[in-house]
Amino acid sequence: MSSVKEYFKGVGEGVKSLLTGMKVTGKELVTPKVTEQYPENRDTLAIPERFRAELTLKYDASGHHKCIGCGICQMNCPNGTIQLTTKMVDLPDGKKKRKLDKYMYDLGSCTFCMLCVTTCPQDALEFTNDFEQAVFTRDKLVKQLNYRPEPADDAPAAPKPAMDPEKLARIKAEALAKAAKIKAEKEAAAKAAAEGTDVKPAAEASSEETNNETSK
Repeated sequence: MSSVKEYFKGVGEGVKSLLTGMKVTGKELVTPKVTEQYPENRDTLAIPERFRAELTLKYDASGHHKCIGCGICQMNCPNGTIQLTTKMVDLPDGKKKRKLDKYMYDLGSCTFCMLCVTTCPQDALEFTNDFEQAVFTRDKLVKQLNYRPEPADDAPAAPKPAMDPEKLARIKAEALAKAAKIKAEKEAAAKAAAEGTDVKPAAEASSEETNNETSK
């Protein structure tokens, strides 16, 4: 008897599920259809601002971007979509600074998780809503995001002018003479120590002679 009840109960649940599905289908059957005339309606097509289509660098009006090449976006990318290369440049004050060289982005393997954008400490990345990214070859999906030319004020600093040869030669000669004098004093002191006599450096001897003459 219980098996008969379970049978009719299952039939009733199946009919209920069928009627629910038919209700949704019937509603869509009488709903007016809207056909997007794409690509003819490109100018009027409304794309949500939050739609994630392609990763880009943020550039200001002067052509600068905020990326410092720290590599945090590359480390947080779950499937290696981002590859960064950096270089060292000379600043006008003579110091060196690490700078972004190439920012490579593979759109074909991007999962649009937005981890790179949310974890960037410089707020240098964003997703555009330009969804027309279809190409015929996969190689064209690999893009360099810092494709713009470097501004003129970011050029490496000019090398420092070389020192005057005569001045350099004079400095070297003075250094050699000083080294020779110190070496001679050390040799004289060592010789005096070996002979058991007390020989003072030339500077101290000259100072003592001056003091003696003054006392006289």
